[in-house]
Amino acid sequence: MARQSKAQKETVGRVMHEFKHGELRIRGTGPKVKNPKQAVAIALHEAGATRQESPKENRRNLSRTKAKERRGETAEAETEGKAAQDRTMRRQTARKRADGAGRTRDELYAEARRRDIPGRSKMSKGELERALHR
Repeated sequence: MARQSKAQKETVGRVMHEFKHGELRIRGTGPKVKNPKQAVAIALHEAGATRQESPKENRRNLSRTKAKERRGETAEAETEGKAAQDRTMRRQTARKRADGAGRTRDELYAEARRRDIPGRSKMSKGELERALHR
């Protein structure tokens, strides 16, 4: 499966947050989603990360969702306020930063490429950290 972009991960996180709090609805106005698998399917669709649609359709879905988030039209923003949604997005990004002592996997990979460490493209973030600290 292809890697998700930062925007896609944030959207999936927001949708799953809505599901966890019982705010996620089918098609936005329908009944509340009760099935976790259905919530994941909705999250991937909104994030443009599903394998069921073309890349063009996925890009369109992600841009539509991001516009909706900017306008504050998500269930989280409507019930808790736009500031709460912004806090959720910032917290997800901050948590990723805290795990790697301030360095993302991409930053670690760039350093490994600079040092010409073999096998770097298949390494996880933890493996890159270990390889760089030798």
